[in-house]
Formats: sequence, structure tokens, C-alpha cells
Amino acid sequence: MDSLIVNDQKWWHDAVVYQIYPRSFCDSNNDGIGDLPGIISKLDYIADLGVNVIWLSPVYQSPMDDNGYDISDYQAIAKEFGSMEDMEMLFAEANKRDIKIVMDLVVNHTSDEHPWFRSAKESKDSPYRDFYIWRDANEDGSAPNDLDSIFGGSAWEWDEASQQYFFHLFSKRQPDLNWENPKVQQEVHKMMSWWIDKGIGGFRLDVIDLIGKEVDKGITGNGDRLHPLLKQMNQATFGGKDLLTVGETWDATPDIAKLYSAPEREELSMVFQFEHITLTWGDGEKWNPIKLELKTFKDVLTKWQVELADKGWNSLFWNNHDLPRVVSKYGNDKELRVESAKMLATSLHFLKGTPYIYQGEEIGMTNVAFDTLEEYKDIETLNFYKVKTESGVSHQHMMQAIHENSRDNARTPMHWDASQHAGFTQGTPWIQVNPNYPEINVESALNDKASIFYHYRQLIALRKANPAIVYGDFTPVWADHEQIFAYQREFDGERILVINNFSEDQITVDVPESYQAMQVTDLIHNYQPHLTLGTSLTLKPYESFAIKL
Repeated sequence: MDSLIVNDQKWWHDAVVYQIYPRSFCDSNNDGIGDLPGIISKLDYIADLGVNVIWLSPVYQSPMDDNGYDISDYQAIAKEFGSMEDMEMLFAEANKRDIKIVMDLVVNHTSDEHPWFRSAKESKDSPYRDFYIWRDANEDGSAPNDLDSIFGGSAWEWDEASQQYFFHLFSKRQPDLNWENPKVQQEVHKMMSWWIDKGIGGFRLDVIDLIGKEVDKGITGNGDRLHPLLKQMNQATFGGKDLLTVGETWDATPDIAKLYSAPEREELSMVFQFEHITLTWGDGEKWNPIKLELKTFKDVLTKWQVELADKGWNSLFWNNHDLPRVVSKYGNDKELRVESAKMLATSLHFLKGTPYIYQGEEIGMTNVAFDTLEEYKDIETLNFYKVKTESGVSHQHMMQAIHENSRDNARTPMHWDASQHAGFTQGTPWIQVNPNYPEINVESALNDKASIFYHYRQLIALRKANPAIVYGDFTPVWADHEQIFAYQREFDGERILVINNFSEDQITVDVPESYQAMQVTDLIHNYQPHLTLGTSLTLKPYESFAIKL
């Protein structure tokens, strides 16, 4: 085995992470909102899947303008989720099952209800005024510049009392912190260390690429100050503590990702990059969805595998709380839902990097198409509907785009069983349950040995048992094929071939000579095992398998 790799091994290299969106996971007190005791009650289910890390979306105190990504107290738990005692119980119970908890941390901005911002608004002389970004109006009263909010509209909000604008890259109720102020850095580092002392397994750092912004130059993401700030954060908090840290970085390229995650740079373990996600956005616009071109998609995935092969580390994901359900996006969520969900799982989990599973992905949950706008709860969806329709986009276009790409696709409650509200709550759920829960739920998945759940469990077990999956070199196969994504992983003399049909068509391809007439070992499949490869190979719709050569 390569000694360099052995020496550089980290516990999170063969880990698999399960993301929980607490509001929608499991409601223990029937108020319609998922909570920490609900999560604790499902830890055995998560452990049974085989994952060893939970990424927990924010549970801090918050007015919930953006479902907890607007924090009003970093060291308190939102009442709807439970108490700090519940949080400590979650750490303890997860620990008993060898599961680490990675906290989702939002330090680009706070809630406008955070005591820092409340004080900052009271007076220009407040000691917290400079914790945020304030500017005078232009001579004509207009905003300081034309930077836009990611949620639509201007990123500047006028404060009548102090006669200045404050800056917010998201909702106006999420004012951006001023990371040029050393006191902000110190306060954030102190708070992070407080959580580390409680025994967490690491942090997922929300929109972390925005903290180096320079608003007067019009720079928001990937500013020059970003990496020095991250290095400083590493040294002051999690550096040397063997924690998993993953940054959300929407605009990262492989070269930028190496800056974050090359070990010698002492910044983060890995980043989430979204280049593969935005390929279905027409003209880079989420509300203009287009069909996936597999060839381009493969090129992007291959680029990240190759570029980060020896420097840095990939995070592997199809879904999260901000994205549509993968089986609806890249698969067939009707008659071939099970086959395509298994194919998508296999194609991702044999890549090099740390895989992330989003709650419900492991049972093949799908997008939801609510009939009316009123049924949607997501602030981004509602803001953009208003902005787009006011600019002339039709209601029909926006509803279709929302059905495809709204963040609420990921946020409908978890399907536990076929009882009312899918077993999520006995109250009224905060957002409606997807109506297909009687067919798609955990109880039925656990009772069916051929279910998507057991396919994921098998993939996780394979990763833990095969260093070739964790550390192997990546080589594309049939690189130019428009419907097949295939690749080989090789490590220490061991070779694994992974073949995935990304289409609803039956496809026949010529097998490369080097693979012909070879006895192979079946690792996983979604139709039937392949025990040998002839001169040609016929793949059924969404067929997928991995074999050891």
C-alpha cells in the first residue's frame, strides 16, 4: 500500500455523512416541527445504514426567517428544536453509536435579532456598529453600489434611524458580518471553540467563500482576504483537533478547492463545489431549468476527480437541503425510480472523496409539485417568484421552475411509514408531506431486501472494506459516450470497474479489449450480477454495477 497515503489517512476519508434537516426529520412532541429528541429516536436507523457522521443543519436560536440560517444566538438552541440538554444528549447518544455530529455554522451573517445587530442599529456609537457593514447613501439617496442579494433585489437596506445602508447578501433580516473587524473574528473563534469543547465532530461552514468580501470593490465571493481568514480560523479553533470541516463554496474551481483543502495549507478538510449542480441551470440561472447533458456532466466530475487526486479532497453529493431530489433531477422518479436511484447512488459512491447522503435520499424520496404558490414556505422561492413575475416572467414558467428547483423539494417531511403525515408528526406538519409517502417510506424500505435503503447500506460497507474505493486512482472509461458514465478505480494492484447507464434506453457498447473474457467479482448491481465481460455489453435502462477485476 502506498506509504504516503497511509501516513496521510484521516478518519473522514472513508466516512459517509448523513445530512439531517431537523425541521423536517422527526417530530417528537407533535407541534408539526422536527426536533432534537426526534433525531435521537432515529439514531439506530442512521447507525443501521452504516454512516458514521451526521451533518446537522442549524438548530441554534433563530427567528427562522430562513429556517435557522439566520442565527440570533450561536450558543442557544431554538425552542422548537429542544434544549441544550437535548443537544448534549444527542452528542452522547450518537457517540455511543460511533457517530460524530458535524454542526452547520453560519458566520457570513447573523439574524437581525442577534444582540450584536440590535445594538449596532441603536447607535453609530455602539461597540457593535462595526460588527456589520454600513455605508452612507449616494448623493441622490440611492444604495452605495449595485450589488444584488442572492435572494433577489438589492443587497443594501436603508436604516431610517441612523440614515445609513447596511449590507445583506441574503434576506434583509440576515445582515452580513464585517470580517475586516478583528473583534468579529475573535468572537466567532471563541464561539466555535465553545462548541468544539462540547465534543462535536466538526463544522460545515455555510457560504464560507463570502467572508472575504470587499463590498466597495464589488467583490463578494473568493476575495483576497478569504484564505488568510480561514487559516486564522483554523489556527484559533479546529486546527490540530482532527475534526471534519467542509466549506460551502458555490464558485470554487478545482484550483480554488486545492487552496481550501490541501493539508499543508491548514484551512479546511474539503469543500462543497457546485459545478455539476449548475449544469441544469440555463444561462447559469436556477429558475431557467434545462435538461442534463451527460457528456458535460461527466467531464465536470472527471475534472474534479483528476484535479484533486493528490491535492485536496472531494466531497461527493447529489442532494442537500438547498437542492432538488436527485432521483427527480437525474433519474426517473416514476416507473424506474428504484433502478435509477440505485444507479445514481452507485455512480457517486465509488468516486474518490467523502460521500454525503441527504435525509430521504436513501429511500428514493422525490420532488414535490405543490399546486399553489401558497403551499411553498422557502423564502428564496417566494422572493424569486415575486422578483421574476414582476419583471415579466409568466406564472406558469415560474411554477414549473419551482417544481423542478425549489429548495422545498428537499424540505418536505421525512417519510417514516404509511400512516398519516408519513409518521413524521401527529400534529399538522409545518410544510405539507409529499403525497407519495404511502409508497415511499422507511418502513416499507426496511421490509424489502431489494430496496434502495439496502443498496446504500451495501455501498457504505463496500467503501469501508475497500481501500481502492477510498484512495484509488480514477480513470474514465467510454469517456465520450452520451449515456454511460463509467470509470475504473485502481489502488495497490486492485482494480474496480463501475458502469452506469444514465438513460432510460437499453444500450449496447463494445467492451475495451483489456476487460474482455476476464473473470470478475460482483460488488453491487441493480438488475443482476455480471460475472464476466464479453466483447460487448448490453445495459438495461438505468442499469448500474461495480465489479472487481
